[in-house]
Amino acid sequence: MKKIFILLSLILLVSKVQPQGNTLYQTGLTAEQNLNAIGNLTPYSTGGVGFDNRYEGTKGSPRLFDTLMASVLNVKGQNYYIQLRSNLDLISNSLIFINPKTGKLLSIPSDIVNEVKINQEGKDMVFRTTKSKYFEKDIKDGEFFQVLKEGQFYFIKLPVKKLIAADYKDVYSADRRYDEYITYYKYYIMSSDSIFHQIRLTNKSLIKIFPDKKDQINNAIEGKSYGNDEEMVLDILNKL
Repeated sequence: MKKIFILLSLILLVSKVQPQGNTLYQTGLTAEQNLNAIGNLTPYSTGGVGFDNRYEGTKGSPRLFDTLMASVLNVKGQNYYIQLRSNLDLISNSLIFINPKTGKLLSIPSDIVNEVKINQEGKDMVFRTTKSKYFEKDIKDGEFFQVLKEGQFYFIKLPVKKLIAADYKDVYSADRRYDEYITYYKYYIMSSDSIFHQIRLTNKSLIKIFPDKKDQINNAIEGKSYGNDEEMVLDILNKL
């Protein structure tokens, strides 16, 4: 009788403990079956979260140059230039620079920049902003542009950064697994109406802006070759 009593006690104890243990697993599955069930979960399974590790990050930068460049800066209200190392952020329209005293990376909005000269390979590139300038087609106020020529003909080059989003999730996607900043340029010439007109770097585009100078424009490039189209337009403008 004593043995039967002990056996019944053990059965009752197990029956009380077992329901508590079942809360940790799916009822009726063995340990191996539980692992198989987990392995069969997909990113779209109800109750499961999947991670798409195909994304490769971002290529390129919102900045115009690859690094900080030797520069001199003139801000509005000042009649002197500050020496520093800087870069242009074309997305936020700000000047990025290293504080000469603290070494910290700082930025200022283009609104207070009057002019910045950035030295690249021994040549000074002059940048100003579109603020208070008039354009044939509206553009964002405060964008940076490079001055290519001043005087009778004001010729400028406006760098633009565009973010191309990753495209790999849809069935018919480009399978581009990264976001990428690309750079392209717009060119403008100020005509006699004091308005900047966008041009292409061709003699035909210049003739549309200056129809009365058609012969001069065509004669200026006759029989010549140039390293690039910028050089060609500058040569034409210097002879008008």
